[in-house]
Amino acid sequence: MQEQLNWIGTELHKAFGPLFREGTSEAGQDEARVAVAGKFDLIETQLEDGREWLVADQFSVADAYLFVVSNWANFTGIDLARWPYLAAFVSRTAARPSAQAAMRAEGLIQ
Repeated sequence: MQEQLNWIGTELHKAFGPLFREGTSEAGQDEARVAVAGKFDLIETQLEDGREWLVADQFSVADAYLFVVSNWANFTGIDLARWPYLAAFVSRTAARPSAQAAMRAEGLIQ
């Protein structure tokens, strides 16, 4: 679990930074999208073995964190269709009642 949390925080989360930073050039945003895609490729490789969740086949805080960060694709022009296992993970997590409540509270859904 610690490995997953550390990787999401130091690699994936960080890769999204330029996409949210005011003043990032279009070229810088394109570079960030390429970096995020590379991280998504690694996650896709993990999920393609058929697992539903990252650790021990049960939902954990690592899944919640991956969901939040991966869901940023929706706001940064990244189409998850290229990563079907990750897209399924995001959909599966988004369907959880706790995720629905959190996204409602944040104003992300009605």
